[in-house]
Formats: sequence, structure tokens, C-alpha cells
Amino acid sequence: MSVSATDTTVVVDWVKAAAVAAEEGPGSDTVIIDVGDVLVITDHFVITSGANIRAVRALAERIEEAVDLSGGPKPICIEGLSDYEWVLMDYGDFVVHIFTASARAYYALDLLWKDCPVLAANPLPS
Repeated sequence: MSVSATDTTVVVDWVKAAAVAAEEGPGSDTVIIDVGDVLVITDHFVITSGANIRAVRALAERIEEAVDLSGGPKPICIEGLSDYEWVLMDYGDFVVHIFTASARAYYALDLLWKDCPVLAANPLPS
């Protein structure tokens, strides 16, 4: 589901709902990165970490529920549910990356996209 440019505030609300859910749950070091100026496939990344694979699984469930409760779409696809080291939840206008700490350090998406604006780091529950 792609939202028109006039509804970008709605998308940002969904992105923030995902980030807040991560931080309220077992997530840590959650960031929102605006990648819209350099990627044509999505506008935002939410990146978070879980302490272990159980935490990553819980985060995926919690984030999907939070986005749904905020009126957001269901994910277009979810990848990584076989091993829960890196779960990618593609919502079209934004993508949620949930890592174990070791996978996050290895793939270093935060460093890869360091030149993009960070909308929020460790968002506080609203």
C-alpha cells in the first residue's frame, strides 16, 4: 500500500508507532532513518535490536500489531522468520529491520545509511 505524498504525515505516524512499539517491548537502540532521498523503494527504515531470537520474534509480532492499531497497513512481506536473526518487515512506504545484536553489528545498516537524516533515536513512548 503506497500512500500519496499528501499523506506523508500518516506514514510518519505509522513509522513512529513501529519505533515506539520496539522501544516499549524488548527492543533496544531503535532508530528511524529517512532514506527517501536516496532510495526509490521506500522512505524510512526503522532499525531495532532484540537481545536474542525470542526477543526478535516478539518484536516482529509487537510491531505488526502496533502498526495495525495505528491504522497502518499489513506488511507486504516479512522475511527472516525462519531463523529470527534479521527480520525484515516491508510495509512499502517504510521497512522495519529487527536484528539480534550480533547480526546488527555484522550488517551495520546504521553505518551504511549514516549520511541520511535520523528522525528519531530511542523514541520515548507517547
